[in-house]
Amino acid sequence: MTQKIGFIGLGIMGKPMAKNLIAAGYELVVYNKSKPGMDELGAAGATVVGSSKEVGEAADVIITMLPDSADSELVILGENGVLAGASKGNIVIDMSSIAPLVSQKIAAECEKKGVDMLDAPVSGGEPGAIEGTLSIMVGGKQGVFDCCLEIMQVMGAAVVLTGDIGAGNTTKLANQIIVAANIEALSEAFVLAQKAGVDPEKVFNAIKGGLAGSNVMNAKGPMMLDRNFNPGFRIRLHQKDLRNVLQTAQDLNVPLPVTALVQQILGTLVNEGHEELDHSGILKFVEGLSKIEVKKQG
Repeated sequence: MTQKIGFIGLGIMGKPMAKNLIAAGYELVVYNKSKPGMDELGAAGATVVGSSKEVGEAADVIITMLPDSADSELVILGENGVLAGASKGNIVIDMSSIAPLVSQKIAAECEKKGVDMLDAPVSGGEPGAIEGTLSIMVGGKQGVFDCCLEIMQVMGAAVVLTGDIGAGNTTKLANQIIVAANIEALSEAFVLAQKAGVDPEKVFNAIKGGLAGSNVMNAKGPMMLDRNFNPGFRIRLHQKDLRNVLQTAQDLNVPLPVTALVQQILGTLVNEGHEELDHSGILKFVEGLSKIEVKKQG
């Protein structure tokens, strides 16, 4: 508990994750591109600074929670980034969902300065971030993982070391394939039921305990039925993740036909102005094909 934690990226996920660390008794130093997140964490007890470099100077372990690969590179390796302020023996935990090769590039630059790194993307959306029940998929050295495990367990219910640097984000890409395909399949099932005149809510209740049931169905099914597309995980971010999946698959010469199809669906929704909706909004695309809207009949 003596470690001072730096946290950069106080968005929909990062803010509640940082708050959980404060609640657990950690001393936090925070920075965010926009002011409201910093004000809120400052009010909760964190020390607010003016740059990523200052976070690197002040903290022992620096956590980043950012949108994409370019953001992680800039915040960690940029002229005024974490590495510019960090010292030998510091640890960077990048919890952003980015391309595995970028994680490896950042780690290599950190190593030159004697700074260790873990790539540790998460799954569980905003509810998991708030409740501290995220699944955290980690890549890096066993010793560094062991050193940071207690910190990560504050934010996640499952924290698993999956391999060397880059393995965490490879695992996250696999996760995002499964989540996207599940949401798309559930959308098709609800549209079919609606078109056949069967209450989709009753279909959901009938099948959720069987082989088709999943955490994805339990989380996203009720949102679809309530037509609640308030973002827990935005369409544009899932599109970004699948872009990273397909780029990685291309590098490895791995065909991923279903993933490619869902990526096109997400791209269409972005073009239609739905990029800020929750990814359960995939339902809107499937509904559009059949010109029908899924809704409860009771």
